[in-house]
Amino acid sequence: MSRPASRAKVSVRAIAALAFAAVVVVALDQGVKALVVANLPYGTVVPVLGNALQLLYVRNPGAAFSFAVNMTWVFSIVSTAVVVAIIVFARRIRSMWWALVLGMLLGGALGNLLDRLFREPGFGRGHVVDFISTPWMMPAIYNIADSFICISMVVFVLLVILGVNLDGTRALSAKQQRAVDAARAQSDASAADEHRASRPLVEDPRAPRDGRDTLGHDAT
Repeated sequence: MSRPASRAKVSVRAIAALAFAAVVVVALDQGVKALVVANLPYGTVVPVLGNALQLLYVRNPGAAFSFAVNMTWVFSIVSTAVVVAIIVFARRIRSMWWALVLGMLLGGALGNLLDRLFREPGFGRGHVVDFISTPWMMPAIYNIADSFICISMVVFVLLVILGVNLDGTRALSAKQQRAVDAARAQSDASAADEHRASRPLVEDPRAPRDGRDTLGHDAT
């Protein structure tokens, strides 16, 4: 009876970790965006580490990294669907790693979704604030929410490769699965042998039942 309670407790911890990660990402994303809007000149490059890292405040009507700039409504709907799917899916999570990954993804999706919902030019059509430029790595301008979405995707792939399941268990490789199947078959065979050995011998129906031997002599 203690095992189900333990699993329920782990589930609560995982959901709490997911929510905490999402809140931290959203707060960091929206807080830095507010500072950028208030202090950076629009469209002007501000070098931080030469050409390796620059700040460039722009408004992006499209997807992450300034792609598909004419599909703002579509990405608002997609972002909303992602947020709802993660929230519904969260109750199945037992792994803290999966909780953190989905929490970062949820926070990144929410960070950009808030921009699309509440920034100009209007609800659902708002332009996302982008400000991070790394010309040596990619030509696109992005933000903190985009960064956490990418990080969560990388960790997502690693968890899948390592075979970490949502409940925290590890998926077995083909070799390990064969070993488990062989051990299980051996255990079943041993149990069958023990069962046969423990069965009483079948009484010979020709044996006398009144204490006499086969010749009819009294065995006593």
